[in-house]
Amino acid sequence: MKAGSLRLENRFVVPPMATNLATEDGMVSQALIDYWTARAKGGWGLLIVEFTAIDPCGRVGPCHPVLWEDKYIKGLAQLTATVHKHGAKIAIQLSHTGRQTTRAVLEGAQPVAPSPIPCPLDREMPRELTSAEIYKIIEKFGDAALRARKAGFDAVEIHGAHGYLIAQFMSTYSNKRTDGFGGSLHNRMKFPLEIIRNIQHKVGFDFPLLFRISGEERVPGGRNIEETCVIARMLEKEGIDIIDVSVGVSASSEYIIPPAAVAPGFVLPYSQEVKKAVSVPVIAVGRINNPLLAEHAILSGKADLIAWGRSSLADPELPLKAATGQLDDICPCIACLQGCTRSFPLPDKPLSKLGITCLVNPFCGREGELQIRPVARAKKIVVVGGGPAGLEVAWISAARGHQVILYEKEPVLGGQFRIAAIPPFKQDIARAIQYFVHMCRKYGVHFKLGREATVDSIAEEKPDAVIIASGSTPLIPNIPGVYRGEVTTAWEILEGRKQAGKKVLVIGGGQVGCEVSDFLGEHLHSVTIIEMQPEIAIDIPPSVGYFLKQRLEEYGVQVYTENTVMEFVEGGVVAASPKGSSRIDGFDTVVLAMGTKSEKGLKDRLEGKIRELFVIGDSVEPRKAMDAIEEGARVALSI
Repeated sequence: MKAGSLRLENRFVVPPMATNLATEDGMVSQALIDYWTARAKGGWGLLIVEFTAIDPCGRVGPCHPVLWEDKYIKGLAQLTATVHKHGAKIAIQLSHTGRQTTRAVLEGAQPVAPSPIPCPLDREMPRELTSAEIYKIIEKFGDAALRARKAGFDAVEIHGAHGYLIAQFMSTYSNKRTDGFGGSLHNRMKFPLEIIRNIQHKVGFDFPLLFRISGEERVPGGRNIEETCVIARMLEKEGIDIIDVSVGVSASSEYIIPPAAVAPGFVLPYSQEVKKAVSVPVIAVGRINNPLLAEHAILSGKADLIAWGRSSLADPELPLKAATGQLDDICPCIACLQGCTRSFPLPDKPLSKLGITCLVNPFCGREGELQIRPVARAKKIVVVGGGPAGLEVAWISAARGHQVILYEKEPVLGGQFRIAAIPPFKQDIARAIQYFVHMCRKYGVHFKLGREATVDSIAEEKPDAVIIASGSTPLIPNIPGVYRGEVTTAWEILEGRKQAGKKVLVIGGGQVGCEVSDFLGEHLHSVTIIEMQPEIAIDIPPSVGYFLKQRLEEYGVQVYTENTVMEFVEGGVVAASPKGSSRIDGFDTVVLAMGTKSEKGLKDRLEGKIRELFVIGDSVEPRKAMDAIEEGARVALSI
């Protein structure tokens, strides 16, 4: 692919994503270099470094790279030099948050914007920029682009998407000005076009420029695709070499980082329309989560290049594996939003300093720290449990050269991860299980399925090390009446071991309770949820919860919050709330979703009998799958 003077080896793009891997003062860290080096080695044609502020008042959060002074050039030059050694091209995204930030992020400074209208999520009143201040920011974009060229970048991307400052000027949603920078489309485009001209004046017309734009903003009064296509023509005329099409603003962030409830390739209709409007290459993004879909997007004329955001986190070697036909070796993104969004600035955590990672790939963000290396002396290892933690520790141990035997008491692998794949929009979890099992088989893990590990059976193996990953079981609370015939668990319902009646009461409004309610609602049951907390779904990433709550509302699910179950009675419960006790009954089935408890028996029986004994995942304490998988990887690398 050729775009202006930029020549790419392939059409695979890693888009700019918040990594939080820079230092707190915006310098390049070794972790950031390691992150991008892994993707350069993995065969990506174009890498785009994340949101890089051109002004102190334009920061999106700590631990992001910045480029408002010359002192930042040296570190970025080290990054580009390392990436270029592996044949990839690298660009940097130049950005300004505008109103989508807070005083806390800006160390007390007031955010700025085209108009004094707060971001609906950050709720911080911005100060309206004067014309003189606007021209100063335009100069700073040009200065930052020149520094980027000096640092060895192959291109710069101007961030005009996702509701940040440039997008704020372009959209009537946020720009209410009546001067030369507001009102008509021509005036609203003055700011971005002057930025392009300033950059070209300082770096030359031969330096490639990308422009990221939201095809639609998906908010009332926001820009639609028709106006975006007009803007795209204006950008091409001004000299933009590549148009990078995304979607959304801060108030519609559930589409910027979409969960599994959003269809794969959902941005392709927008990129297709932009591609019809311009002759320069167009990048598409938006849950393009497998090579076959990407190939279709290219061949059907919907895009010229494909940006794989979270897929590049799950597997930095995706392009090489696709090129060699090793599709089963590709670690899949499951759109869970657990590791990738913890570094993303949100109103409830604008100062997050957690580095980016990935549930299915704990090496993400830790590429220099965690590496699979051959062992000096192979050992015989017994793994107990075929859930995500057990499968992860098994395949990595085997890949390092150990002999691994895995016991799983069920006839199938996956543990609770397998059950988690059953509710609506959770099926990508099954792809992760398939990947883990494939990697185990690839490296020779010996499975013993349908066999519960005992002290005697483990002793017969004569292992050097034992890793217990037996997980947890549903918690049955010590509440009167809990063993009534109509009471069952969410796990039994999802696995098909019990069938729910028409009217169902679900006890617990956390992730499991909401997901089993979603499952039951989809299958036309009448569902009611009881939850102790003031809200349901508080343990679910916001974007996932956004669509899940929508579906529960569509199904007519009733919710009782701040209710504690005191007793199970015929067809329901007696619950206590701030308003007093009440009987909630008339149900055919009562479903428990009140958490899990660890399986600790085998550990107690093995202690003192095995030289190297490890306990990981829910066997230690119930937790998120991301934590369990990371623990499995770390233990595998330590033996």
